[in-house]
Amino acid sequence: MKIYLDNCCYNRPYDDQSQLRISLETQAKLQIQSMIRAGEIELATSYVLLYENSRNPHESRQKAIRGFISENVAVHVDVDRADEVKELADKIIATGVKTADAHHVACAILAECDYFLTTDDRLLKYKTDKIRIADPTEFIREWEVLKNEIDE
Repeated sequence: MKIYLDNCCYNRPYDDQSQLRISLETQAKLQIQSMIRAGEIELATSYVLLYENSRNPHESRQKAIRGFISENVAVHVDVDRADEVKELADKIIATGVKTADAHHVACAILAECDYFLTTDDRLLKYKTDKIRIADPTEFIREWEVLKNEIDE
């Protein structure tokens, strides 16, 4: 199983945790990170994500995210695939998805991910048969079902 987390997922733990949804998504995201570290799932990333993270005004957050990615990445969509990314992203943009989000989804598809994880409500509405788009809590619920089916 291979997943791609967008920038809002990586930054979820830094959001105001007083809202239940944000707190649950944070806990799910941290569990996903543990699963990645344990080798249960593979992490995909891209030049798009690294660029977006480099623009984070909070240097400590930027460094922590960059560190996690560099220590755990299994697949990286590099800038040498930018033409492919743009071509696919343009098709996604045509459905109403914002430019940056479309580029992330395109990278995840090109990395052959099973899941694209985001906490962005607008992006969660985008549907495609090329990849499953979910928030971190949905992913954990689906992962538990999948694990139980495998164990049986």
